[in-house]
Amino acid sequence: MRKIIFVCFGFAAMLIAYSLFSFSSKQNDDKSFQNEFNANYKVFSLNIPKDINFSGDLVPINNFDVRESLDRELLLNTYFQSQTIMLHKRVNRWFPIIEPILKQNGVPADFKYIALIESNLTNAVSPAGATGFWQFIESTGKNYGLEINDEVDERYNVEKSTVAACKYFKDAYKQLNNWTLVASSYNLGIGGISRQLNNQKVNNYYDLLLNQETARYVFRLLAVKEIISHPQKYGYIIRKKDLYPFIPTYEVKIDSSVSNFTDFAIANNVNYKMLKLFNPWLRKGTLTNASHKQYIIKLPKNGYTDYDKLESSINNTYSSEDSIRFFHSEKQGKESIPK
Repeated sequence: MRKIIFVCFGFAAMLIAYSLFSFSSKQNDDKSFQNEFNANYKVFSLNIPKDINFSGDLVPINNFDVRESLDRELLLNTYFQSQTIMLHKRVNRWFPIIEPILKQNGVPADFKYIALIESNLTNAVSPAGATGFWQFIESTGKNYGLEINDEVDERYNVEKSTVAACKYFKDAYKQLNNWTLVASSYNLGIGGISRQLNNQKVNNYYDLLLNQETARYVFRLLAVKEIISHPQKYGYIIRKKDLYPFIPTYEVKIDSSVSNFTDFAIANNVNYKMLKLFNPWLRKGTLTNASHKQYIIKLPKNGYTDYDKLESSINNTYSSEDSIRFFHSEKQGKESIPK
């Protein structure tokens, strides 16, 4: 009996010792893990730029509400890494198309960021039916000269919808006389901003109390402008070859009906998919065109759907002086990126 008791006691002692050892080991493992985690995983708060502006209008960054509003949008966009990297890639393809149109129409270059925050530079369609890079609803699009029907929807045409957006911006500037207010009106409307200015007896965006969406709108513009213009400052290392290259095209002009766009595409040495990718404004497989209006259809030039050929052209794609400067090592200095 004593022997049995002794054996049981010894077994119990072994279990207790093993448990204590396991607990101690676990503590050591957790502590080592935590030390390793702390040494290698860092998430930083951000320095707020002191001289940021929108279209030349200096942002009053010393106002606590302005500073904290910008801080919020910088943090959200900096640490939404997958989305922000995608925007860097798309900017290289689309800003060279958008910027010259803004310049030709006397609209500041910073307005290109409206297309970026409205649609992420895609032909998105909102639940309310707002469509394209510039998110025009049908009535507004038609009001600014876009053709919108069952067969043709020029909200999907980047060049033509950018021209329409310029018309809106210029109309808004005539009434608001300030580019920051014009930008905010793209969210709330010209009348909405005008009423708030009158009701609150102020004369600028940063002094207005607005609904949450419009209150954030300009700060989102400022944040994406800052991050896209200075990617490495916000932790983004993007090689030239990572950018989406501009794809050269040639034009085919038509002023008659098209009974079958599949056959039309094949006759022009592309497939129907390529035809629609380069001309998303064509909404059906046919075009009636009873009025014999002239349309311009764009198709990829010289086999440039081959990505290896496209990558070799990236160095010469973008020459803008006031955006995507991370692309040019001579402008970025120590922030130049590897090839």
